[in-house]
Amino acid sequence: MIDLSPFVRPGSGVWWSQASAEPTPLVHALLDQADALGPVRAFSGLSWDDRLARHLPQSVTLSSYGALGELRLLSRAGRLDIVPCHYSALPRLFAEGALPSDVGFVQVSPPDADGTCSLGVGVDYISDALAHTPVLIAEVNRRMPTTTGTARIPLSRFAAVVETDRPLAQAPVRAADDVELAIARHVAELVEDGDTLQLGVGSLPTAVLDRLAGHQDLGFHAGMISDGVLRLVEKGVLTGARKEIDPGVIVTGAALGSTELYERLPELPVEFRPASYTHAPHVLSRLRTLVSVNSAIDVDLTGQVGAESRRGVHIGAVGGQVDFSRAAALTGARSIITVRARSGEHSTIVSRLHGPVTTGRSDVDHVVTEYGAAHLRGCDLTERTRRLAAIAAPEFREDLLNGAK
Repeated sequence: MIDLSPFVRPGSGVWWSQASAEPTPLVHALLDQADALGPVRAFSGLSWDDRLARHLPQSVTLSSYGALGELRLLSRAGRLDIVPCHYSALPRLFAEGALPSDVGFVQVSPPDADGTCSLGVGVDYISDALAHTPVLIAEVNRRMPTTTGTARIPLSRFAAVVETDRPLAQAPVRAADDVELAIARHVAELVEDGDTLQLGVGSLPTAVLDRLAGHQDLGFHAGMISDGVLRLVEKGVLTGARKEIDPGVIVTGAALGSTELYERLPELPVEFRPASYTHAPHVLSRLRTLVSVNSAIDVDLTGQVGAESRRGVHIGAVGGQVDFSRAAALTGARSIITVRARSGEHSTIVSRLHGPVTTGRSDVDHVVTEYGAAHLRGCDLTERTRRLAAIAAPEFREDLLNGAK
């Protein structure tokens, strides 16, 4: 195990790569040594690390832009500090020192003949944070693929290195249920040939991608890609031929999928770019065919979207939803919000949001549930109420309309 004491001091701020690029051996070393190192401030994005979520030492204060993956357990336990921000703001927050950035943990590919390493499947906010972090420690994983689109890192930039040969973490897989399949069908009807898509990962986004197999010349520009993207490339659907920028190229910041996806990345037309590019307003405004597809926890009768908390507990994030929804609604093609009509015994189409407003109603063109799509662009508040109530679960519709009156 690496000794972190020469690099991490009491009060140090530490960040690390997220999801499939999470440098687990380094994170676990921090957990093991945390009490001896003194109080540590840490920042992490999406994590699938069960140990991090269940056994966070009291000496470590962890913050994140959202309660994603296993971090939901920490959120429910009151151990996660949420930084409410747009994903596009992360580069600036690191530049200003607002986020912990004394030491950074990264997982990289083996060095090439020139002695430089790739951030592989985890470029996202990490690439932007590097310039503002004096001490970098790397897990050099033989199985991390070399990717293109972002400058490589000289091996000499790392203060210490741990070499591994382990599979990259695979995204949790769950087959889409009937509700998600119905939502995916409605979303696919809103996508036109030649559109440039932004979707997240998970069972619903995967169902949407699979439903688009009959489309032509779709493009892709998003914060992350999944196996569904791989399948559309294989079928000749994702050509990017009509993209206004980066034609023929899939632009992303991270890959969250299976081992097959990671291994096949070098043969795909994909470039990994930092958040300062993938989510930047001046970049997204050039994609006139942009269609954003994002998920909600609940939506009110005017079209306001909540995607962060349920019953007072953070379970989501602002993330890139507003970055992409606003661009798609204002300068792109259309902004789509998806939500299951029910959460347990409760309606997710509500008179009043149960948490903060994540995405404003002016940035939402369509809301889709399993009962259909509510087209909101250009509608007044009365018409929005009628259309949104119409796609709520049937048993709640009358109460919603009566409440609105």
